[in-house]
Amino acid sequence: MSFQEEFVYTVPADPRAKPLVDELSHEYESRYGELFRQAGESAEAEMARYPDALFTPAQGGSFVLLMREGVAIAGGAFKRHPDPHTAEVKRVWTDKRLRRQGLASRLLAELERQALRQNYRRFFLTTGFRQPEAVGLYLQHGYTALYAPDADLEALRSLPFEKHLTLPVSLSAAPSLQQPELSLR
Repeated sequence: MSFQEEFVYTVPADPRAKPLVDELSHEYESRYGELFRQAGESAEAEMARYPDALFTPAQGGSFVLLMREGVAIAGGAFKRHPDPHTAEVKRVWTDKRLRRQGLASRLLAELERQALRQNYRRFFLTTGFRQPEAVGLYLQHGYTALYAPDADLEALRSLPFEKHLTLPVSLSAAPSLQQPELSLR
């Protein structure tokens, strides 16, 4: 079966993103809820930690949805990191009903291409210690874990990774990489 799929660059407040964002918030609550409560926080506070503006090109960020037949099935974003050559990946997410189809891999590759178009040369990210699928995804795609492999992951809680981005040979001779147009439907 063939689906019509496309990447759409938009903003976190796009109504098409809401089901994914809500599902991600629920997932955070189910995996980390007791830890949030112990710290006097919540999954909602974690999701609201970063203003939407950080994920716009004007602020050095980007927000993308992978659409299938007009429905958002995966999404992710990055924001500017204090290092001007580094972007920080945030909220890579796939609809839970559609996992194990390579969607997160495709989304991550698109985010990397967009980061290169925005002149970033390094991706940094953190994922939670209760997200082994994310750890596997990043390791599979050439990210380097910035923590000791034998570390107590629960004590670390936040697992940092990095990847140095390189232009594909076909693009390295291109004089300029253009920013895709935003879709704000």
